[in-house]
Amino acid sequence: MLPGVSSDSAQIVALVGIFASMLVIIEYSSTYPGLVEFRDAPPFNRIRFGSLFITVLLLTLIARGMTAPSTLTNFVEAVGALIGHAIDFPYSPVRLVVLMLPAETGVEHITLVRSAAGIAYFVSLLSLTVFLIVLRMYRWPVANGDFNVWVNLPTFDPTAGGDVVERLERDARFNIALGFVLPFLTPAVIKAAASTFGAMSLENPQTLIWTVAAWAFLPASLFMRGIAMGRIARMIESKRRESNAAAEAGLLPV
Repeated sequence: MLPGVSSDSAQIVALVGIFASMLVIIEYSSTYPGLVEFRDAPPFNRIRFGSLFITVLLLTLIARGMTAPSTLTNFVEAVGALIGHAIDFPYSPVRLVVLMLPAETGVEHITLVRSAAGIAYFVSLLSLTVFLIVLRMYRWPVANGDFNVWVNLPTFDPTAGGDVVERLERDARFNIALGFVLPFLTPAVIKAAASTFGAMSLENPQTLIWTVAAWAFLPASLFMRGIAMGRIARMIESKRRESNAAAEAGLLPV
């Protein structure tokens, strides 16, 4: 969709896409745990994938509008500008992204980055809201049957030591805290590293799209992961209370 993209770049993107699709097919067709978390607990990964897809698509339309404007690109850019100006207040994540740019950046490019950051941040908040609604309405993750911790949390080792519920709650708090801090921390780190590695101008459309998309998507993904792990911890704790109550009532062997 971006104008001026070379055929070599398109072929590399297609090759990466093929490998990514093969990885997903192998992961979801396997019975045993792999690398993908919450594989059997939809729609967790579907919401995350949809959020990233919509973010990249909208940012691509904004970047395309700079050289090949159309009614659709103008509409998306106008919505992004409106959201960007609304969120662009002191110490906000969007303001920090704008301040990350070099001092000699032109007004037009600053407006472009603000619009891209605004619409990407809005999509991340919207995806987080959708996930919370799914949690409430569909009793995630047990609505689709039993939840297998071994398959859905392959990087979490229940036998590593300590109470499983406490470890899940600790990991949940860490992910939520990191997801909250990351949109503020990332621009500050890039700005501090500019003196050593050079300032990031985001002049290249692909650099702009993937940098802003990652900046907005990763914190929302960490937020959802933390909320999900906290939900699982409460589910395990509830099952424990039910088992203990049944044992005390003489329904189960102690």
